[in-house]
Amino acid sequence: MARQQWSSGGLAVAVLAVLSSVLICSGHPVPGGLPLLPHFYGHACPQMEAIVGSLVAKAHAEDPRMAASLLRMHFHDCFVQGCDASVLLDADGSGRFVTEKRSNPNKDSLRGFEVIDEIKAALEHACPHTVSCADIVAVAARDSVVLTGGPGWEVPLGRRDSLTASLSGSNNLIPAPNDSLPTIIGKFANQGLDIVDLVALSGGHTIGDSRCVSFRQRLYGQNNNGQVDRTLNPAYAAELRGRCPRSGGDQNLFALDLVTQFRFDNQYYHNILAMNGLLSSDEILLTQSRETMDLVHRYAADQGLFFDHFAKSMVKMGNISPLTGSAGEIRHNCRRVNHF
Repeated sequence: MARQQWSSGGLAVAVLAVLSSVLICSGHPVPGGLPLLPHFYGHACPQMEAIVGSLVAKAHAEDPRMAASLLRMHFHDCFVQGCDASVLLDADGSGRFVTEKRSNPNKDSLRGFEVIDEIKAALEHACPHTVSCADIVAVAARDSVVLTGGPGWEVPLGRRDSLTASLSGSNNLIPAPNDSLPTIIGKFANQGLDIVDLVALSGGHTIGDSRCVSFRQRLYGQNNNGQVDRTLNPAYAAELRGRCPRSGGDQNLFALDLVTQFRFDNQYYHNILAMNGLLSSDEILLTQSRETMDLVHRYAADQGLFFDHFAKSMVKMGNISPLTGSAGEIRHNCRRVNHF
């Protein structure tokens, strides 16, 4: 598909223009801690969001896949220990923890770390030891959605960075593409997120890619018996089989939204209704629950409603167990804690 080529400066202006007209205000209290506030850096680093926006726009102009990658990074961060940038940590050399980058959901697929590094370096130059990596990830996710045509929202800020990571948490808490719907609902509920949040946030799959290994069982059967998932459009399945063989090709990439891969819109829900949801976790929203099915129909019929719910659910997700006040730290380098 044709891609509009904008300069990074033009994209940054687009972010600011959209945000000025589509903001959802939110200053949310954090249980047991200080509240997150949209203007947390208003005095200490007023240029924070402009710097993040400019560098996200630059990365997006160089690689249209990056928007989805940064959005996914925020999701994978918040579902493990809360939104604390634990997902960015490399192994610390002390054996205290194993990096989450080695978990099944993240290994060979989570990307965008170099973009966060570039943003952090720019912010350390402008406002040393002030802006957390966790807040950078949250704002970068928002800007990525806006740059691809989605809604804007005010990001409550004031998160601090964790001192540790959790490989087991990353393996067990992040919803997997082959999880059953009750399992996915349970994983969302564990984070304080409800059915509306689940279906709305799943709409993030309107951009980005998935690997063959993540949906192969839909093409060849759970037991590799060659049976195509009955909830998958047979014509679509035949097309997917062309590049996702029964064995091999695990890392081959496929658009999560085969119609508007790089545009954030409600096409994802139309795909599900046509049995063209790529992942099992996408299509089961239509087939295994009347409540989720109703939301799929509503979002397919009303993009504005989807955008409104998605933005509110992103704020809610971004408020999962942040470290605030004196908890955690402000890392100097997002990949390691300060005392190493």
